[in-house]
Amino acid sequence: MSAVVSSRPSPVPAEELRYPMPPTFDDVCDERTHRKQRLAATFRLFAKYGFDEGVAGHVTARDPEFDDLFWVNPFAMYFGHIRASDLICVDEEGNVVEGSYPVNRAAFAIHSQIHANRPDAVAAAHTHSPYGRAFSTLGKLLDPITQDSCAFVGDHGLFDDYTGVVIEIEESRRIATALEDHKACILRNHGLLTVGGSVDAAAWWFIAMERSCEVQLLADAAGQTVHIDPDEAVKTHGQVGSDFAGWFSFQPLYERIVAEQPDLLE
Repeated sequence: MSAVVSSRPSPVPAEELRYPMPPTFDDVCDERTHRKQRLAATFRLFAKYGFDEGVAGHVTARDPEFDDLFWVNPFAMYFGHIRASDLICVDEEGNVVEGSYPVNRAAFAIHSQIHANRPDAVAAAHTHSPYGRAFSTLGKLLDPITQDSCAFVGDHGLFDDYTGVVIEIEESRRIATALEDHKACILRNHGLLTVGGSVDAAAWWFIAMERSCEVQLLADAAGQTVHIDPDEAVKTHGQVGSDFAGWFSFQPLYERIVAEQPDLLE
């Protein structure tokens, strides 16, 4: 019996490979639904990762039609229960204009000024995650000690002050100033804040920054860390720190959480 000889397969042309790409929308209602679903998925993921802490924490998404409005989680609703339909819409004065739940005053104070000062920031994330809180007590920036932490090289600020729960607009303006044009900010004795040109990017940068804080705390406790060469760190930032890289990195997490908890889309 003769053996069957198969030919070696040829490489698939690059243009035929399927890469996830950010969506575009012809209908603003479709874009609003998309942002709300991504926001709901973010809360489910944050609950899964232990970033929830009682009533603390909030993630917002600017409305695609009215840029002075943003969508946010209802005050005191568990992250792991939030659906897209539960999100509330708030105006620039903190009034709920859509939804049946109240808004967290700290959420309004912080995020209203972020969205007002950063038109490029579609979304912003802040929760009381454990390693972010621990690292924030050091009052310093992240060191370039891993490839992942290089995403934040020259791209995160430090709000080097703490004056209690942020409920005053003037205090939130100072946070927005510390953030500058970066993707993230460490709020001393408080935690982390990230922004992005999409909900996906803001969520990913928060997850990545929390992990970077965890790794640095572990490494510093173990001994003297070796820093990545400054030029190489900047080069790596260009490879892994773009807004598109943040969006792209979030896609597997979104697929996972929707498959596990499809009710979040409701």
